[in-house]
Amino acid sequence: MAPSIRLSPAARSLFDEPLAIAVQGLGPRQQVTLRTSLRDETGELFQASARYQAGDDGQLDLARCPALPGGSFSGLEPMGLLWALQPQKPFWRLVKRDVQSPFLLQLEVFEGHGERPGRLLAQAQHERAFLRDGVRRVPVREGRIRATLFLPPGSGPFPGIIDLYGTGGGLPEYRACLLANHGFAVLALAFYSYEDLPKGMKEFHLEYFEEAVNYMLQHTQVKGPGIGLLGHSKGGDLCISMASFLKGITATALINGSVANVGAVLRYKDITIPPLGINLKRVKVSKSGIADIIDALNNPLEGPDQQSFIPLEKAECCFLFIVGQDDHNWKSEFFAVEGSKRLQAHGKEKPEIVCYPGAGHYIEPPFFPMCAASMHLLFGKPVMWGGEPKAHCEAQIDAWQQIQAFFCKHLTGKPSGTSSKL
Repeated sequence: MAPSIRLSPAARSLFDEPLAIAVQGLGPRQQVTLRTSLRDETGELFQASARYQAGDDGQLDLARCPALPGGSFSGLEPMGLLWALQPQKPFWRLVKRDVQSPFLLQLEVFEGHGERPGRLLAQAQHERAFLRDGVRRVPVREGRIRATLFLPPGSGPFPGIIDLYGTGGGLPEYRACLLANHGFAVLALAFYSYEDLPKGMKEFHLEYFEEAVNYMLQHTQVKGPGIGLLGHSKGGDLCISMASFLKGITATALINGSVANVGAVLRYKDITIPPLGINLKRVKVSKSGIADIIDALNNPLEGPDQQSFIPLEKAECCFLFIVGQDDHNWKSEFFAVEGSKRLQAHGKEKPEIVCYPGAGHYIEPPFFPMCAASMHLLFGKPVMWGGEPKAHCEAQIDAWQQIQAFFCKHLTGKPSGTSSKL
């Protein structure tokens, strides 16, 4: 019997779902190298490899067999060949631009453990999809809103969430659509550097975001009375600002967000919140040219920078802070703790804070490979994001459950049935 790769699900799985990988038909205790390859939509190649030894029966099941030292990872890691994928081009991050097409994953089994791949013994292809069958993708161009709404299958109404990314701009849809697969109506909202929106991050007007909140509150497929907000990085402090000043927000979840306004002036009616001060002398640059910007921002508790602290005590919602304790973009844990102190000092409910040691800045949906460093649009050079690949991967899996459980609890009043993995 020739060696073959057995996958479950066989041909196609959702990107945030586990994939079971096994090889059958090998010789007893045969040494092999497994390699995965994936090209993003720009054609850039991501690869991972691991060394294994088959069992006495010639079977190799990654759920039961540890990887040997010498590959991209070692130990018992059933999903290692996915989370350990690394770009062949330096400082390149895996993002999904068109959620309507899957990523194509190539799996190969080679003979032996050499530095160069041995003879090819077996290969397979697998689609990693982003849209579950029946999820509707609706481009939204109403008033000033530039967004995409994802609606789960069925008649609804569904708990509603607005999803914001960070300084990269544009309209990333992949987190929103993966969340819609789990039963939420999710609006991926662009706020700059997209179509006719402002090109740069100079100032933001909360009236734009208010339009998006009202759009969701009035939508027949969105279950009221309030909606949720989910923001990462710069999207996080925008979500806190929305929750502090706008009506109709019940739950706000932040992934490595800031409690101070960062990067641009924020305006709402007659209120102006200046951006937190920044001191570029505090940026450290390594010999390889990668910047560590963790100390660049000023302290929002001191001097004039206190004006940048967002008055989150005005919010009428519950908060969840997801924190990577090795975030090198900024001091996410400090921001979460100070936000919690501020809320409690004003008699508000203590927020949920979930901290992940070894997790960096880009806590993405499960099984996105960790990005250790990539180009920063505002700094114009590669910056380090922090994180340790295995711990970061585990954090992504758990945070995804935490986020869904939080929104289920506060937007539907029902527990989600998911429990923490860490």
